[in-house]
Amino acid sequence: MSWAEIAATSLENEHVLLRPVRPEDRTSLRAVAMHPAIWRYFVIRIDTDADFDAFFDAGIADLQAGTRVPYLITDKRTGRAAGSMSFGNMAEKDGRLEIGWSWLGRDFQGQGVNRWAKFLMLRHAFEQMAAERVEFKTDELNVQARHGLRNIGAREEGTLRSFNPMPDGRRRDAVFYSVLRAEWPHVREQLLASPKVVLTEAGT
Repeated sequence: MSWAEIAATSLENEHVLLRPVRPEDRTSLRAVAMHPAIWRYFVIRIDTDADFDAFFDAGIADLQAGTRVPYLITDKRTGRAAGSMSFGNMAEKDGRLEIGWSWLGRDFQGQGVNRWAKFLMLRHAFEQMAAERVEFKTDELNVQARHGLRNIGAREEGTLRSFNPMPDGRRRDAVFYSVLRAEWPHVREQLLASPKVVLTEAGT
């Protein structure tokens, strides 16, 4: 099976359920997506229903093409759709992939939802997909995301200057982080042992 096929499954613990996004998830995700602060460091802006539809449709198309696996995140505490994140840039031959396209509705930020979703995805990447390297990237200005990634043991590797254009007209400097296979046991221990560690949205 390809990585895209292995990734296209449900991931679950007592806190959150992740499963590949379906067309019928549009309404529940849109209900928690329409706040401008969510998209502050994203490479796109969601200001209108049309903006969200274009973003959602791109995720469905990527899933069908096998180039990205976007997940719907359900918060088990409330039973509500909380947001989404994805496996993408899957370079299976090189043993490398990215966790990104991460966002949560405002009501679910700071509640541990993102931490548990990241834990499940990292565990799946290393223990089921046999990845050697999991990457994250975020805006150099996104101090919260950078702090959260460091807190779980992701190593900052460097900044790619003028990496891509942003909706406000500036060009983003993208900071890259990674967790390697040899580091996963320690990162896993940190995520399981420290409820105070909260990963914030990276925003690829």
